[in-house]
Amino acid sequence: MSVPSPFIPVAEGVRVLVRASPKSAQARVVALAERADGRADLKIALKSAPDGGRANAELLAFLAKEWEVPKRALTLVAGAGDRRKAVLVAGEPEELLMRLESWLARWRAKSPR
Repeated sequence: MSVPSPFIPVAEGVRVLVRASPKSAQARVVALAERADGRADLKIALKSAPDGGRANAELLAFLAKEWEVPKRALTLVAGAGDRRKAVLVAGEPEELLMRLESWLARWRAKSPR
C-alpha cells in the first residue's frame, strides 16, 4: 500500500503537510511518512536551528527552489513553533496539484528505499 500525498487542494492553492527536522547537515527532502490519521507528511531536513524563525524561513526558501515557484507564493499557515507544519502554495489548485504530484513522483523514483 502506498503512502498518501502530502498535498491538499484548497481554494487558494495547495496546502502541503510538512514535518521539519532542524539542525541537519544539509536541507533535503528525507521521506514521505504516513500519519496515524491517514494523511502524509513530507519530511524535510533543514540546516537552521528552530529559533528566531530561521528554520521556517529556510523551509520556505528550500521549497520554493525545489518546486521552482516564487518564494512569495509560499506561506507558512500552521505550525510556526512546531515540527509539524502546513505550507500554502498559492495559485490555481488543479495546476499546482498536478505540478506537485509530478515532482513527488520524480522524487520517489530517485529516492532510495
